[in-house]
Amino acid sequence: VNMTAKQLSPWGGGVELLADDLRALLDQGRACAVLTGTERAGKALAEDLQRAGLPAAWMDPVSAVNPGTVAVTLGALSAGLELPDANFALITHGRMTEVKRKRVKRDKNSKEISSLSELAPGDYVVHATHGIGLFEGIHKLEMNGVTKDYIKVRYAKNDTLYVPVTQLDLVSKYIGPREDSAVKLSRLGGADWQRQKTKVRKAVKDIAKELIQLYAQRMQQKGSAFPPDGEWQRDFESHFEYDETEDQLRCISEIKDDMEREVPMDRLLCGDVGFGKTEVALRAAFKCVTAGKQCAILVPTTILAWQHYQTILRRMEGFPVDVELLSRFRSPRQQDEILRKVRRGSMDIVVGTHRLVSKDVKFHDLGLVIIDEEQRFGVAQKEKLKQMCSTADVLTLSATPIPRTLNMALSGIRDMSVIEEAPHDRHPVQTYVLEYDTGVIGDAIRRELRRGGQVYYLHNDVASLQSTVARIQQMAPEARIGVGHGKMNEEDLSEVWRQLLDHEIDVLVCTTIIETGVDVPSANTLVIENADRMGLSQLHQLRGRVGRSNRRAYAYLTYTPNKALSEIAQKRLSAIREFTEFGSGFKIAMRDLEIRGAGNILGGEQHGHMEAVGYDMYVKLLNEAVSLMKGEEPTRPVDQECLVDLQVQAHIPESYIDSLSLRLDVYRRIAEVETQEDAMDVLDELIDRFGEPPASVKGLLDVALLRNTAAGLGVTEVKQQGDSLLVYKEKFDVAEVGPLIKALGGRVLLSAGSKPYISVKMAGQPPTQALSEILTAMQENAAPKP
Repeated sequence: VNMTAKQLSPWGGGVELLADDLRALLDQGRACAVLTGTERAGKALAEDLQRAGLPAAWMDPVSAVNPGTVAVTLGALSAGLELPDANFALITHGRMTEVKRKRVKRDKNSKEISSLSELAPGDYVVHATHGIGLFEGIHKLEMNGVTKDYIKVRYAKNDTLYVPVTQLDLVSKYIGPREDSAVKLSRLGGADWQRQKTKVRKAVKDIAKELIQLYAQRMQQKGSAFPPDGEWQRDFESHFEYDETEDQLRCISEIKDDMEREVPMDRLLCGDVGFGKTEVALRAAFKCVTAGKQCAILVPTTILAWQHYQTILRRMEGFPVDVELLSRFRSPRQQDEILRKVRRGSMDIVVGTHRLVSKDVKFHDLGLVIIDEEQRFGVAQKEKLKQMCSTADVLTLSATPIPRTLNMALSGIRDMSVIEEAPHDRHPVQTYVLEYDTGVIGDAIRRELRRGGQVYYLHNDVASLQSTVARIQQMAPEARIGVGHGKMNEEDLSEVWRQLLDHEIDVLVCTTIIETGVDVPSANTLVIENADRMGLSQLHQLRGRVGRSNRRAYAYLTYTPNKALSEIAQKRLSAIREFTEFGSGFKIAMRDLEIRGAGNILGGEQHGHMEAVGYDMYVKLLNEAVSLMKGEEPTRPVDQECLVDLQVQAHIPESYIDSLSLRLDVYRRIAEVETQEDAMDVLDELIDRFGEPPASVKGLLDVALLRNTAAGLGVTEVKQQGDSLLVYKEKFDVAEVGPLIKALGGRVLLSAGSKPYISVKMAGQPPTQALSEILTAMQENAAPKP
């Protein structure tokens, strides 16, 4: 068949532009089809086109399209096409195909990636019982013909501890608030570590008590309950141009549940930049407005307020919502008019900086306050905020990651929603660490400008910024270059950001001020001079300024040629190069940022305690304290050891998993196995990733499961001696032993010395089977807890 075809660009504009294009095609007698990414978006688009006076209808599947009509249906193509001979035109909805976020299925019960997977010999580790030591690798030890793996940890005075890998849940990488601070090694058997832990235990108990009291007081307050979602809300949500991620949907549901209760909401929404917090917040704002109440949105800077304002205007276009901006971008007369409308109640949503907490701002009926990056407001402003929000619902947004462990520790006393899923169409930032080379950097800048993008060039010395501008002008003569730094007044800096957003600047030469800048999707190349002088979290945040669209972004972290880098700088730069994937925020590259996030929630004075025992141990102790304060009994104290030493092959051969970091990660997963279901999950995962595991790996799983079961029963040690198993506890009640003797057929002997234990003959059974039988009998005879 010979047919002429014309390619049509994917449409990505407003509905009015699409309607104009379709009218022109219909006037030529074409039958038109429009492809959209989802049924919901397609139906909404068909309604919009009908309102624009076009003969459009949703069809799925499409049977036939008559000339002079428009069918909206499901589909995705990179571009549309027109077939003049067949009188047919196909248009693809660019925003709903190219920029579509795919919903990523993720196991919500998957454990947080252990910091041990990034452990290397020479790193500091924390053992729950023995304190801070230096990790020196995995060592195989053979005793009585049985091979087992141990991790070797060196302590003060060159003392060495071999920790069985089945006890790896007692070990975590030491992470302190300062990545390069000198860490003092603990003494094996010394009292310092126990004293330190006791001190931290008291501190976390106090903070848990304070948080629980605050939560209880809030539960007594009466606010107003918002009604369930109505037709307006559903219509508003159907106009969202992307697919929501599962995390977004969960967070939206949690926030709406809070809003529909009488108790005033106080929820923290955390998620990396670009992960969709704004849409979640806007749905809450819309819910507030449709219930006849007002919403205030507070942001820390004038330019951010302006950007949020523009976003809300775009998102709420077509809905009867009055939105205004209260900042220095408005003249005094305009501000007075806005304040009058706010007092009368004719203004629905007000976006503003700290100007919103001024005395002259009086709301008619404030229902919801959304605070963006609360930690960037001053103490006095926060106090005014508290007064302003006494009965209104409060939603605080934060891009500082909150570690999942802390989120779990505070569940039930601090309402938190976390978005961890990256949008599907985002690419990790391509990161290069290199000596500064004019040729390479010049090529990088010119390539970005050729593809119509913009560049951040970070030179962290205000005095020599102008000479840097001259250098860049030589590399890229056609580039329009702007300058931004912290010594500029806010008005001038806002103007620079505006020029960048409006693409009047191609290259912004700046200091680290861009760390807290605005979202510029077309800025996708970052050059940092002297990157070796910056901290890991700072480098990570700076790199987060690029890669905010579906374009590949590039970061060049440079250092002075022929410079000998310190060991810390080398580690830092190699870490930032390695952690390019999304979600690395929950890995080691972001741990000091997480500590900052923890400090924001718990108060900065907790940093000293985190430094004393390491971040992971701090969170475990906090978890324990919260459980006790809430009247829940933790399964066992976080530092209670239970050593199980059975003569069974229990190790992961290098022939099965050759990577040290992967072996450590799997050892940690196995050590945390608490139920038969956990063990089966780990086994399935191992088969999927590495194939059928050898007997020694299955032996390791059996021992780990038995150890955690034994620890839950108060057992402190189990060891094999000849054909008997010795089971130790802090104390054995005679009343407890009688039923055991009965259940195990007289194979039990009690030794009631200073370290009491029972000795049980294995009767020809394998050690794991014999111990399983003993623990089952102990569980069945354990006194039920009141």
